[in-house]
Amino acid sequence: MTGAADQAADEAAVEAANTAFYEAMETGDFEGVSALWLDDGATPVTCVHPGWPVLTGRGEVLRSYALIMANTEYIQFFLTDLKVALAGRTAVVTCTENILSGGPAEDGEELGPLVGQLVVATNVFRHTPEGWRLWSHHASPVLADTAETTDEEPDGDTP
Repeated sequence: MTGAADQAADEAAVEAANTAFYEAMETGDFEGVSALWLDDGATPVTCVHPGWPVLTGRGEVLRSYALIMANTEYIQFFLTDLKVALAGRTAVVTCTENILSGGPAEDGEELGPLVGQLVVATNVFRHTPEGWRLWSHHASPVLADTAETTDEEPDGDTP
């Protein structure tokens, strides 16, 4: 293959690994999530979930996913703004995670209310003999603009 063809193939493989990660999360496939994380024994993995401290080390990172999966009845990711950048055997994927999730219903129904969340994520992959594996995941919430703007001028009658 040519250099451009190699790069296109690597980009496609990285995007496929990234997609597999989110699909494993959606289906609650802990083994699938685990298999996608780097496990070379020498390079510590890191993960930052929105609002969490930095998690370092494969065990700590995978425990966090087990906890999330155990407490999330339903989750679906709609990825937008996805970009892949390659630098040798390392790849960086940036995307917006449009997340729809819900926990168990309190009244015994199948599913509680669904909640939407907008998160930006950076996923760093390394190429291994087994394929592209996650080295680091960092997700941060996108804060909505809460300032209300109006065209009306204050009338001076309100305190």
